[in-house]
Amino acid sequence: MGRFQFLEAVLPLGIIAGMLCIAGNVQYQIHKAAHGRPKHIGNDMWDVAMERRDKKIVDDKLYPASN
Repeated sequence: MGRFQFLEAVLPLGIIAGMLCIAGNVQYQIHKAAHGRPKHIGNDMWDVAMERRDKKIVDDKLYPASN
């Protein structure tokens, strides 16, 4: 009788794990729908600033301002 007591914990743990997976996937899909691409992991303000700077440099090289 006591051999299968661990099965009592399997259902609640499965529900918790399922809810965590659903919550993570919902966040991923919302971010992807809003921004058109997956979220970069570990992307902080510094990374955003460097990405903006790089884009500006590339745009300046491709389309130089005419004087």
